Amino acid sequence: MATIDIHNLSGEKVGTLDLADDIFGAINEDLLWEAVEHYRASQRAGTHATKARWQVSGSGKKLWKQKGTGRARIGSIRSPLWRHGATVHGPTPRSYDYAFPRKKLLGALRSALAAKLADGKLIVVNTFDLKEPKTKEFRKALDALKVDSTVLIVKSATHENRNLELSTRNIAGLELVRQNEVHPYHLLRYDRVIFSQPAIEKLQLSLRNSVSKKQRKSGEDEGAKKPSQERRRRVRHEKAAEVA
Repeated sequence: MATIDIHNLSGEKVGTLDLADDIFGAINEDLLWEAVEHYRASQRAGTHATKARWQVSGSGKKLWKQKGTGRARIGSIRSPLWRHGATVHGPTPRSYDYAFPRKKLLGALRSALAAKLADGKLIVVNTFDLKEPKTKEFRKALDALKVDSTVLIVKSATHENRNLELSTRNIAGLELVRQNEVHPYHLLRYDRVIFSQPAIEKLQLSLRNSVSKKQRKSGEDEGAKKPSQERRRRVRHEKAAEVA
């Protein structure tokens, strides 16, 4: 089981936290790609539109008679063949959102957390309690935590922290979300992620409950197989050395 250090806002280590292997273990890049594509599709406005024949301004009168003029026949000035005419098969307002299985979303969230932990860009602080709402003081806290790029702050959903909201809203490259609203897109978009200890504990508990028994058992079986495989490999090397 992996562990991560817990810091305070002064950058001092105050403890450690155990991380579950079935959450902060494997990284599924394909699942991460699917989750990000779904999120970006749901954020599209879809307000593009073109005018059909009935929407274009202009008379509906036939410009000249059908035959006898030597010119091509024409029925309306709003024809798509004419300048300022209608558009054929043009885009219409629509929603790009589509259904995405919840199990795949939670699996992508586990992979995103595992990727941040593997890159060493996951930070846990014991609390975000601030005495007063001051952006300058929180900027000093970020410097103490060695955060010099974009950062995602994840706070507990049950604890309202007005001082934290006011202190972070004017910092460029920073986003504040609750632990029940965090998405794999958020974790991958920002360089660093800072969790409060209650937030990551609750998120870890909910994600662990979403792991199926089959996945949990396969992870345990793989962990149990590794020592036996190493033991067999060591025996083979010993036998080869005896023969030599």
